[in-house]
Amino acid sequence: MGKIFVKNIRLYAYHGCLEEESKIGSDYLVNLTVETDLEKSSGTDDLKDTVDYVALHALAKEEMSKRAKLLETVVLRLAKKILKQHREVSTAIVKVAKLNPPIGGNVEEVAVEIELSRSSLDFGE
Repeated sequence: MGKIFVKNIRLYAYHGCLEEESKIGSDYLVNLTVETDLEKSSGTDDLKDTVDYVALHALAKEEMSKRAKLLETVVLRLAKKILKQHREVSTAIVKVAKLNPPIGGNVEEVAVEIELSRSSLDFGE
């Protein structure tokens, strides 16, 4: 087993409970870690034998474009989508951070992280 990291994907999105957040938006950082078997790909040196980080980046952009009030909703959606679309991934760890959140104080970021394993999900298969 091994891990693939896609770190600090910077995106602009419109998540939040406040009405203003749905209009003005905010900067976000998305971090993805996927656990997968790297033995085959390290031997074949072929992209088809691993998890393509370009595809992971595209999933992050897609899910972040769907408005949600809570970051908890966003991270769960993204983790589930990774596991559903990448059967070779055994565990997905997703962290989404809102930079400079509107909480009435000088705070660099607020973040939510989830770790989701394939074994904990039922995809109806």
